[in-house]
Amino acid sequence: MAMTMTQKILASHAGLDSVVPGQLIKVRLDMVLGNDITSPVAINEFEKFGFDGVFDKSKIALVMDHFVPNKDIKAAQQTRQCRCFAAKHCIRNYFDVGDMGIEHALLPEKGLVAPGDVVIGADSHTCTYGALGAFSTGVGSTDMAAGMATGEAWFKVPTAIKFNLTGKLKSCCSGKDVILHIIGKIGVDGALYKSMEFTGEGMHTLTMDDRLCMANMAIEAGAKNGIFEVDDVTMAYYSERMTHPCTVYSADPDAEYDEVIDVDLSAIEPTVACPHLPENTEPASGLNGVKLDQCVIGSCTNGRISDMETAAKIFEGRHVAPGVRCIVIPATQSVYLECIKRGYIETFIKAGCAVSTPTCGPCLGGYMGILAEGETAIATTNRNFVGRMGHVSSKIYLASPATAAVSAVKGYICDPREL
Repeated sequence: MAMTMTQKILASHAGLDSVVPGQLIKVRLDMVLGNDITSPVAINEFEKFGFDGVFDKSKIALVMDHFVPNKDIKAAQQTRQCRCFAAKHCIRNYFDVGDMGIEHALLPEKGLVAPGDVVIGADSHTCTYGALGAFSTGVGSTDMAAGMATGEAWFKVPTAIKFNLTGKLKSCCSGKDVILHIIGKIGVDGALYKSMEFTGEGMHTLTMDDRLCMANMAIEAGAKNGIFEVDDVTMAYYSERMTHPCTVYSADPDAEYDEVIDVDLSAIEPTVACPHLPENTEPASGLNGVKLDQCVIGSCTNGRISDMETAAKIFEGRHVAPGVRCIVIPATQSVYLECIKRGYIETFIKAGCAVSTPTCGPCLGGYMGILAEGETAIATTNRNFVGRMGHVSSKIYLASPATAAVSAVKGYICDPREL
């Protein structure tokens, strides 16, 4: 039976020779992830059902990132509950203030996810790890609780869409422009409960940061997961961080897909998603004149060192436009430290930016950048729903770090080539 990448990984972890779309299977897990918002719910369920231990102390990660450093008493209580649970069960991968980062940037950086792994996380953007050739997907906190206790989870095997990438990106574009282009083309439900599988000669020209960004936003197309074919770029990245052996799975040549979509990377233009859905995409050049109140550069989508480098090069010798608040958030402590070494933090501050410790903060309207009534923001985050970053009448435009940084300097949305 011919299978896709995702189907092969699931079959292997279910102990089966093959699987077919729609089949219900129970699979072995390589990592179970939670954060400071979702983990307390999972912990409550874990304890309610009387589990007395976790399945593997090295295969659970609790990352305090959404409201950390704690924004209020409730956030402090939730983090304390996670901290106590981690200590009680000797969970090795517990990350808190001073030793943390935004979860979906942190786990790949730490080498905690490998090609061929199966990963679940009580956060919808757990699909990020497909960039490494892993099957990773978001689940509810109850599933997280069961995963922590048993090391297993149930899945319905998804069908797949194959994205055949050709060409090479223009210097002004990145993976964020590619995934926004794709979501604009297929819609926010275009891959509903399907696997978005990326391959083709053009794929090999994309950096790991490009791939991590694209896999991160597979959920914005409704996908069960996004996954990239493993190549030399993948293995070079993982070999530098390796914590456990990996298995590489490739789709069979005659694997069946619901659809094959060709994407010419050389034709991609700087792209922006307009309010209030990621599918409402327009070329950045067509949005000139949209005045901004705030710019956010960071998140699990675009807070890695290449994103910081892109923004720093634009801010060097320039200043954020009057009336614009620009917040820069390195995604992990390691990225923050590298920014200091390279002089990016000084560049950001001299340009009039506020630089934050790693946190999800403003992305979900948590803290560190809430929008007021009628305000407009451009952000390198992944969602622009009504009220996502603050007041229900505020507006969010999603863009790449290059487009966001140039727009912050100009004071209005513009194509990064206009600077």
